[in-house]
Amino acid sequence: MIAVEGLSKIYGHGSARVTALDNVSLEIKTGEFVAVMGPSGSGKSTFLNVLGCLERPSAGRYFLDGRDVTSLDEDELADLRNRRLGFVFQTFNLLPRYDVLHNVELPLIYAGVPRKERQERAKAIIERLGLGHRLKHRPPALSGGEQQRVAIARALVNNPALILADEPTGNLDSRNSHEIMALFRELHAEGRTIVMVTHEPDIARYAGRILYFLDGAVVREEAVPA
Repeated sequence: MIAVEGLSKIYGHGSARVTALDNVSLEIKTGEFVAVMGPSGSGKSTFLNVLGCLERPSAGRYFLDGRDVTSLDEDELADLRNRRLGFVFQTFNLLPRYDVLHNVELPLIYAGVPRKERQERAKAIIERLGLGHRLKHRPPALSGGEQQRVAIARALVNNPALILADEPTGNLDSRNSHEIMALFRELHAEGRTIVMVTHEPDIARYAGRILYFLDGAVVREEAVPA
């Protein structure tokens, strides 16, 4: 599904120049669950942002399902993000003024899906994640685990081929963290491709493969026994 060739990302110029990604080449197969680890500043979040079409690389190429993403214009990238990718963030990124249903509907609103259809789809995924009783609640009234489930519902509502998760358990306690990871494991078992950044070794081991970043490069990888 994913192939990157000589991927580099440089910020700044001259003495302020920082290399966030340094000539990264790798592949991630369709249906894989891959964890990305490394110390702060190692390039793991930048790598995820490039995969999510949130940042353009400074050099190299990125292919998604054989399509050269680096050649797309901004409108094409926005369409790809909305239709093919699902994002889950550490800080949930929910809109506090809107209820659960409206937060989950947002990608469908941007995609121009008619109101009745988008509400039905949003309700179905919310109920699947055990939050049917919270449809009209706003995020501040929810626990951290519930907010992350809403964020996952929003990521899934467009039935994306690829889920990108940046520290999805970073703001959760141990019990909620493992409940969320059990949900990710279910999504993976359904055939979804997942790439997840984490700093927690026990969370990384829910994946099938772990990539270790250091100074913008992949320095090793590890297969996780089933």
